Amino acid sequence: MSLPDILLMSAVLVSTLFTIFLLLLPSRYQGQKPEPPSLGKEKNLPDGPIESRNSKAVTSVQVLVLGDIGRSPRMQYHAISIAKNGGRVALIGYQESTPHPSIISNPRISIVPIPPPPQLLQTGNKSLFLVLGPLKVLWQVWNLWLILGYRTDPAGWMLVQVRWIPGYEFFFGRFATANFAVSSAMSTVLKSTYNIPTPIFPLHDRPPAHFQPLFPAERSTFLIRLAETAPHASAILAGTTRLLVSSTSWTPDEDFSLLLDALAIAAADATPGFPHILAIITGKGPQQAYYLARIRDLQPQLKGRVTVITAWLSAEDYPLLLGAADLGVSLHKSSSGVDLPMKVVDMLGCGLPVVGWSKFESWGELVREGENGKGFGSAEELAKVLEDLFRPGDSQLKRLRDGAVQEGKRRWDDEWMPVAGKLMGLCS
Repeated sequence: MSLPDILLMSAVLVSTLFTIFLLLLPSRYQGQKPEPPSLGKEKNLPDGPIESRNSKAVTSVQVLVLGDIGRSPRMQYHAISIAKNGGRVALIGYQESTPHPSIISNPRISIVPIPPPPQLLQTGNKSLFLVLGPLKVLWQVWNLWLILGYRTDPAGWMLVQVRWIPGYEFFFGRFATANFAVSSAMSTVLKSTYNIPTPIFPLHDRPPAHFQPLFPAERSTFLIRLAETAPHASAILAGTTRLLVSSTSWTPDEDFSLLLDALAIAAADATPGFPHILAIITGKGPQQAYYLARIRDLQPQLKGRVTVITAWLSAEDYPLLLGAADLGVSLHKSSSGVDLPMKVVDMLGCGLPVVGWSKFESWGELVREGENGKGFGSAEELAKVLEDLFRPGDSQLKRLRDGAVQEGKRRWDDEWMPVAGKLMGLCS
């Protein structure tokens, strides 16, 4: 076969493959269309409009979670706010736990699960992971291609949550229409260090409506009902036992030994009349078994003055536990130095004062020292804070609770609507 024939056949082959590629591409999005007047009955939606107050067009948004939807509260809140203001949401992610009931019951939110990798690609062997890891990435990319291109409606916006990865932010942040940062410090870093040319809007996390302080009667009812607190309910209500709550993902990002060591120190230093401490730790994660063993080994040092319980609560009970507690503890150590823990936002929303690891730049954007919480940098400092706040007759804890209630009055929608809602055309 002559060289011209080879070149011609190659050109035909390349052209054919390119044509097939173009035919497989998703259809071009033509813009948003007004919602048909009969949509409410055809789609079995509630009677009456549930659309933007300021626009008759239906905004369609793909909310992409590269993780478990049920453990991504921030993206769930975005989806709820979009739907509440008239938009339609395709919430895309892995379904490993149950999302919030407001997500499941909302007719404007469709959950689109990403299929998990086949068992063949699952391994704990580090050597095999070098081969199977890239294959898992290809599996995810392929499924995202199918979901975003063919299994969901065209969208005017795509909202993606990513971990703080400098290379990702530097490259992809430049192509976004806009970027949201969870703190002003993060916004400054993205602008000054990575020179992101597209707009960056600080969008602080705020508690949603279902995180609320409890009335005394509600607190009493919950403490008696919950299995973990029922044996201690009367003592908690009398103030002879203090209820401490911490939420953790049991990962290296949170040094849980800080809290355990602090509780041991507080138990050793306890004087007559110092209240018993009931510490309830919620969450699941890879290091849970390790720390459960540590808790068992720590019992002699706690001397019966501290009780540590682990629990996994429903989405309905977790806010109630925060509202019933005396103090919340955050062990979040910001790897970037500029992010903020959502668990602290939830605690403040329930009027729960917070003590937390404070050795990172953005901590002060959320907790004001001595007003709605306190910071610490070591187990010894945390123990001192616990001893001061739980000391009988001391008024510090009440003052911090009053500050937490005040801080919690600014809600998720108050922060979201003038920033994200306005950007998407859902709010004026």
